[in-house]
Amino acid sequence: MSKKALAKQNRNPTPTRKFTSFEEFWPHYLQAHARPETRALHIAGTTLGILGVASWLATRRAKYLAAGLAASYGSAWIGHFAFEGNNPAAFANPIWSLEADLRMYRLWLTGDLETEMQRVLGKSGKAAG
Repeated sequence: MSKKALAKQNRNPTPTRKFTSFEEFWPHYLQAHARPETRALHIAGTTLGILGVASWLATRRAKYLAAGLAASYGSAWIGHFAFEGNNPAAFANPIWSLEADLRMYRLWLTGDLETEMQRVLGKSGKAAG
């Protein structure tokens, strides 16, 4: 099956409901990042974003901040549109999306991301509960 067909088959449209807490938002965020390609692009983008911010802080050259943000958002959006077939959660929940992205990054760094995916989503790839 082609990547395009797989993305279409696995579409997870972003729900329009409002979340009342980050803990309520977290399962939605993980479901929107169910495919490993999407998570890999987020990890790469977050790394580039952190490097861009660090470079900007060290040099005060705005081009590093701009490059870091563009690389961070660009890679994440590619994952959503090309592999996941959904809209980035940042469109509807920018602050919680940033917090969730940083939590996902920390879980990846510690080797606990796949365990958390299984805990929250189970084998179905859909949020439990």
